[in-house]
Amino acid sequence: MAKIAFILLCHKDAPSIIRQAERLTATGDYVSIHFDASAKAAEFAALQSALKDNAGVTFAKKRIKCGWGEWSLCQATLNAIEAAVEAFPKATHFYMLSGDCASVKSAAYAHKFLDDRDMDYVESFDFFHSDWIKTGFKGERLFYRHFFNERNHKTLFYASFNLQRKLRLERRIPDDIQVMIGSQWWCLRRNTIEAILAFCRERPDVIRFFQTTWIPDETFFQTLVRHLVPAREIESRTLTFKMFSDYGMPVTFYNDQYDLLISQDYLFARKISAEATLLKERLGALWSSSRKDFATSQEGPKLHAFLTGRGRVGKRFGTRFWERESTLGADRDLYMLVCKKWHVAKRLLKASSEKLDIRGVEYLFDEAGCRVPHLGGIERTMEKRNRHRRALMRMLFDYYGTEQLMICLDPANLDLMRDFMSDRANARILEVQCNFDDQYLVGHAHRVGLATDDTPGEVLQRMLPTLRHEFLDEQMEIREAEFKQHWRLKEGRSPEENGTVLAEFFGIDQDRGRELAETQHLFAD
Repeated sequence: MAKIAFILLCHKDAPSIIRQAERLTATGDYVSIHFDASAKAAEFAALQSALKDNAGVTFAKKRIKCGWGEWSLCQATLNAIEAAVEAFPKATHFYMLSGDCASVKSAAYAHKFLDDRDMDYVESFDFFHSDWIKTGFKGERLFYRHFFNERNHKTLFYASFNLQRKLRLERRIPDDIQVMIGSQWWCLRRNTIEAILAFCRERPDVIRFFQTTWIPDETFFQTLVRHLVPAREIESRTLTFKMFSDYGMPVTFYNDQYDLLISQDYLFARKISAEATLLKERLGALWSSSRKDFATSQEGPKLHAFLTGRGRVGKRFGTRFWERESTLGADRDLYMLVCKKWHVAKRLLKASSEKLDIRGVEYLFDEAGCRVPHLGGIERTMEKRNRHRRALMRMLFDYYGTEQLMICLDPANLDLMRDFMSDRANARILEVQCNFDDQYLVGHAHRVGLATDDTPGEVLQRMLPTLRHEFLDEQMEIREAEFKQHWRLKEGRSPEENGTVLAEFFGIDQDRGRELAETQHLFAD
C-alpha cells in the first residue's frame, strides 16, 4: 500500500502546522518539514517540541531563508526531501505541500488512488512552446542571471537584468536539458525522488544554471522529472486543487466550501483561509475516515463562480470586485508624470488638472498618505495598491467618471510603468528630469532615513555621489525600457522647448503647452 512522505514548506503559524502534521501522520503517512529560517525562533522551537515524539515527522537538517521567485524555495524543498528519504525508507510517494494546503479526500482514497496508478504527477509543459506563462518575462527567466529578489529589491533586480541585456550577456541552457514549466505542487514516486537527488549530485552544472533563473520552483523539478522519467509514466497534472482570479491572485477557500472542495478530482487543495478553522477540522476528520466513495468532477471553477456570485454565508461575500478587473479599459488615457522631485510633479499635476480638466492623483503608489477615495479596501495599504494596481486604476477611472486620468510616479517604479504601458489603455509617460544639487541630495538622504541630524558632515559628503549616481541610473533604466509613448521634460530647457513636449504629451496646442511649461516655480525647491 502507498505510504506518502509529505514535503511541507511553511514559514508561520506553528499551531496550525502542528495540527496538520498530526493529522497527516495519524493514518500512517509521514511529514518532512522545512520551516523558513527567517521565521520566529520561538515558533520553530514550539514546532520541534510538539512533534519531537512523533515518529512520522522529521525536519530538514538545514533551514534556509526563502524568498519568492528565488532558488531558495527549491533548495528548501531538496533539504526536506533528503531528510524524508533518510528518515522514511518505507515511503513510496513524496507529496509537496504548504502550510495553506489541506486534504480534500480520505487517506484511504489517496492511498488507493496512488496504488492504482504507477505514475508521477507533475505539471510539466514545454517552457517555450506552451502558453503556461501568460504575461511578463519568459525566455528572460532563463537566459539572464537573476541575483536579486524581485519583490524585495526591485531596483537591483531590474538594473541587473537591464545591464545584462545591454551587454548581451545571454547564456545557454545546458545542451541536454529541455526546460519544462508547471505548478510546484507535485507528487512523485520514490524512484523518481532518488533519481533527482542522484542527478543533483552528478550534474552541478545544471544546479548552477537553475540557481540564477527566475522562479525556478516552476521549472526545476518539472524539468528534471521529464529528463529522468519516461513520458508514459508521467501525468502532467497536479493533485492539488487551486484556482486563481482573473487578476492572477490565488483564490482562498472558507468554511462553507467543504462540499465544493471534496467533489473535485484532487487529493488536496490550497489556499485554505487561516480563519477557516471549521473547514480545516472537517477536512482533517475526512482524511482520517475510511470513506472511499467520492463523486468527483472538474467543475470547480464554474461552481465556485456560481456560489460566490450569488452571495455566500462564509467569511467573504463573493469575489472582491478588484479581483475581476485586469485591464484599465481600451479607450482610456493614462498620463504618468514620472519625477524624483515629488513636489515638482505635484505642481505640474495641479496645473495640468486646472488648465486641462484632467483628474489627477498624486503619488498613490509611493506615498502612503496620498489622498485616495474609498474604494472598498483596495486603497488602504501600499501593499494592496501595488498588488492590485490595474484594478485600482480602473476603479479610479470609474469613481471619477472620466476617461482621462493623471498620476505621479517615482522613477524607481519601473516595473509598474512596464505593467501600465503593456495595458490596452492609451498609457503614456512624461519623465520630468530635474537637476540635483548637494542641498537637495542631503535632504533626500534625511527623508529616506539614510541620514539623521547626528550624521557627520563628512559622511554625508561621501553619500552624495552615490545618491546622484542612483538617480542617473533610474533615468537610464527608463530610457533603456524603450517605451513607445515616452516624453522628457527637462529642467533648464526654455519654456518653448518644454512647452512643445507638453503639447505633444497631452495632445494640446503649443500655446497651452507653453502656458503649462511656465507654471510658476515649477522646478523651484
